Amino acid sequence: MKKILFAASECVPFIKTGGLADVCGALPKEFDKENWDIRVVIPNYSCIPWEYRSQFQYVTHFYMSAGSYICDKYVGVLKYELDGVTYYFIDNEEFFTCQSPYGDIRFDIEKFVFFDKAVLSMLPLIDFQPDLIHCHDWETGLIPVYLRNEFMGNPFFWNIKSIITIHNLKFQGVWDTKTMANLTGFDKSLFTPDKLEFNKDANMLKGGLVYADYITTVSDSYANEIQTEYYGEGLNGLLAARHFDMQGIVNGIDYNTYNPATDPKIFTNYDAESFRKKKSINKTKLQEMLGLKVDKKMYMIGLISRLTDQKGLDLINCVMDNLVDEYTQFVVIGTGQGEYENMFRQFAWKYPDRVSANICYSDDLAHKLYAAADAFLMPSQFEPCGLTQLISFRYGTVPIVRETGGLKDTVQPFNEYENTGDGFSFANYNAHEMLGIVNYSKHIFYDRKRQWNQMIDRGMAKDFSWNASKFRYEGLYSYLIGERY
Repeated sequence: MKKILFAASECVPFIKTGGLADVCGALPKEFDKENWDIRVVIPNYSCIPWEYRSQFQYVTHFYMSAGSYICDKYVGVLKYELDGVTYYFIDNEEFFTCQSPYGDIRFDIEKFVFFDKAVLSMLPLIDFQPDLIHCHDWETGLIPVYLRNEFMGNPFFWNIKSIITIHNLKFQGVWDTKTMANLTGFDKSLFTPDKLEFNKDANMLKGGLVYADYITTVSDSYANEIQTEYYGEGLNGLLAARHFDMQGIVNGIDYNTYNPATDPKIFTNYDAESFRKKKSINKTKLQEMLGLKVDKKMYMIGLISRLTDQKGLDLINCVMDNLVDEYTQFVVIGTGQGEYENMFRQFAWKYPDRVSANICYSDDLAHKLYAAADAFLMPSQFEPCGLTQLISFRYGTVPIVRETGGLKDTVQPFNEYENTGDGFSFANYNAHEMLGIVNYSKHIFYDRKRQWNQMIDRGMAKDFSWNASKFRYEGLYSYLIGERY
């Protein structure tokens, strides 16, 4: 039995702000329980819904110190089982009483330093000795550092390997070296340019990238891109030096949750056989619900996203007046930077029968839009993996993407001469290039309907369930811990 511990700052269904939570919630369930014992540990946030928290069971507690700023703190360990997976929750009211997992970065750094050390400290007490700890993003970056330094004095930890997965390199957990030394208790020899030091500060993610046995990220293209200066966020040199210990594995989506044949949140269920007749019913019902012009012949473009610079929304701003012509509707769902929220509100005011700005996150509405839209637009500046395009395929909605990261790896551009491909893509970060490809997609939608529907057939036939990615993780885990089996 191979034993793996996932360590993360969020995990579905307990707490979610982004795709990281989906990975930690979906992937552990996929492994064969006969051969794999996969468990997950996250903080016991007070904002986890009470329906779960009320069922957590007490396992143990102890007191722990890290550096001089984290002295003699209570660490409670709770557990809960769901779908055959054991989840542990690190409990401390001072650190994890919150409305959201993230807030003030200085305090976030302190609470995740505490969490990282607590994860390792609890292992001998809960009678679980993993072969490998799979760490996710900067919040768990210090686990490999503690493991290879302070905890090496205990034989219990000698054979434990570690992997760190980069979900988004932009966020790294950077603070000044003096504070970080006082939080962690690390010796000053660790705060050097070849270890945790980063532009004279200390960097938690960098620590994980230096000390982990292996690095993964969430698509092959992103793994290559982050070794370049443009995408590398200052860590490209380190990542290039470790490129033999790194690979990209595309995220999956939960095929039970996202299934147009059974989805209870959409207006009319359909599948690959019936979408030609039934998909447009979802469109007209959504048009009615959102107060748009009701006409199944309109070309509906969807966008579900965090409204931030990364997502290419400045390109949309530049050409929106040309984008939403009299045959086109645009529906957006998301929250984020005020300038983009207001930008979409303004376009919805200007074109009330064509643009619907839903400045919120509603899972219910999101499912309805996946089923209703003809195309989904993702003009990202960078995109480690992207889940929206994978869900779009599942619902017979055609993705229009910029060729970057996971978008490039998962969407095959349409070729009308060979009648191949399952989406549309453009290469340069340029508003008019984006507009050109959107207009081309409209031409195929209106003038070559048969080819459009065949493109949907190919998209719906793709497999982006976790099953495909799981085999790559199994191979990687077995390779790293293989010598003991």
